[in-house]
Amino acid sequence: MENPCHMCMPMGGILALKGIERSMVIVHGSQGCSTYMRRHIAEHFNEPIDVGSSSLNEKGTVYGGEANLRQALDNINKVYQPGLIGVVTTCLAETIGEDIARIVADYRQERKLIMPIVTANTPGYGGNHSEGYWLTVRRLVETLATATERHNKVNIIIPSISPADIRELKRLLTAMDLEYMLCPDIADTLDRPYLANNYSKLPAGGTPIADLYRMGGAPATIEMGVTLDGSVSPGKYLEDTFGVPLYSVPLPIGIQNTDAFMGAIEAINGRKRPADIENERGRLIDAMIDSHKYNFAGRSAIFGDPELVYAVTQLCLENGIRPVVVTGDKSGNLSRLLPKTEMSAETVVLSDPDFDLVQQQAKAGAANIAIGHSDGRFLTERDHIPLVRLGFPIHDRVGGQRLLSIGYTGSMNLLDRITNTLLAEKYQYYRQNMYQKYYSKSS
Repeated sequence: MENPCHMCMPMGGILALKGIERSMVIVHGSQGCSTYMRRHIAEHFNEPIDVGSSSLNEKGTVYGGEANLRQALDNINKVYQPGLIGVVTTCLAETIGEDIARIVADYRQERKLIMPIVTANTPGYGGNHSEGYWLTVRRLVETLATATERHNKVNIIIPSISPADIRELKRLLTAMDLEYMLCPDIADTLDRPYLANNYSKLPAGGTPIADLYRMGGAPATIEMGVTLDGSVSPGKYLEDTFGVPLYSVPLPIGIQNTDAFMGAIEAINGRKRPADIENERGRLIDAMIDSHKYNFAGRSAIFGDPELVYAVTQLCLENGIRPVVVTGDKSGNLSRLLPKTEMSAETVVLSDPDFDLVQQQAKAGAANIAIGHSDGRFLTERDHIPLVRLGFPIHDRVGGQRLLSIGYTGSMNLLDRITNTLLAEKYQYYRQNMYQKYYSKSS
C-alpha cells in the first residue's frame, strides 16, 4: 500500500485498553513498535501516553519471547501497580507464533495474581486499527464478563470516538435517566484536566473494572457497531453467552442515526426524551434547512473508521452532499449497509484502500470536500480538495480530542464545519473560476 488510510491493529488495541480504569498496556514485540504507537497517540490527544514493551530482539525472535514478556509483566506491576494489564501483539510476535494466552495464564498462576490480564492477538498485518480496537473490546468482555445477578445498568459499547463525544454521550444518557456502564471510556484518561503538583502515572477515569465483570447481568446492550461481524461484536457475545438483549445502532451522527440511538434508549427504559433534547433535534433540523442551499453542491470523499464513515455518509446524504468515494474495510459490511436508493450511481465504495486509490477516485468523481483524519491532507496538497478533520489521528491541528460530532448538537457542529468549508472554498476561488469560465477563453 502507498500511504494507507489506517493504522495497524495493536494501535487500536491500545486505544481500547486506555479506556479501562487503572489499566496499563504491554506491546509484545519490538521496542520500536511501542514507541511508534505511543508517539502516534500522544500527538493526537496531546497527553502523556505510557505503553510498555517486551522489547523482543533477535534472540527472542529465534528462541521465543516468553522470558521478555514475563519480565515486562514484572516491571509493569512494580512500576505502575495497575488494576488491569492488557497484552497486545505485533507482527513479530505473531510471526514466530507466540502463545500469549498460555504465557499469561502460567504467569498469573505462578505469581498467584488476582489482577486480571487480558490478551489480544493483534498482528499489524491482520487488519487495521479499527479491527484491533473491536477485537480488544471483545477480548475484554470475553475475559471479564460473568453471569452475575440481573441489575439496572445498561451496557453501552462504543467505537473509537473523541473524549468530547463520550462526554456528550454521557450527557444524553443522563438526560434520558438511563443507568449505564460505558465501555471503553477515554473521556478522562485521554483528555485529563491539568492539576498542578498532582500528576499520576495512571490517570483517573475509565470504565470501572467492576462494571466489566457485571456486563453479563445487564438488562440490555446498546452497541454502536452496525458494521461489525458477529464474531467480533462484544454485544453479540453478551447476547449469546448471557442472554443480554442487543440493540445494534449506528454512531449517532445525523438525524436518522441519532433518532435510532434515542429510540433504543426509549425502548429499554420506557421514557420519552425530555423537551431539551427535542429542542436540540429541532435546532439541527433548522441548521439543515439553513445550509442546504450550499450543501447541495458538495461532492465528498469520506474515509476513516467504518462506523464513523457510515455515520458521516448518512449525514451527507441527509443534507444533499453527494458522496463520490467512501472507504470501508475488508468485510464489505459497509458497502452492504449504505442505502443503494439514496447513494449516487457514481459513488465508489473502496474496501481497505490506500490514499493513492482514494485520490484517484476523488479526482475522478470531482470531489470538492474531504472528511476524515489528518492523513488525508494529501488530498488538499495535491488536488486542492479541502479537508474537514474528523476521527483519529489528527496530527496537524490541535484539539482532535475536543471535536464534538455526535448527538443532535454534535451533528449540528459537524454540519456547520462541513458547510463552512464548502463556503470557504467557493469564495476563495469564486472570481477566478468565473473569469476562467466566461472570459479567459474569449479574450
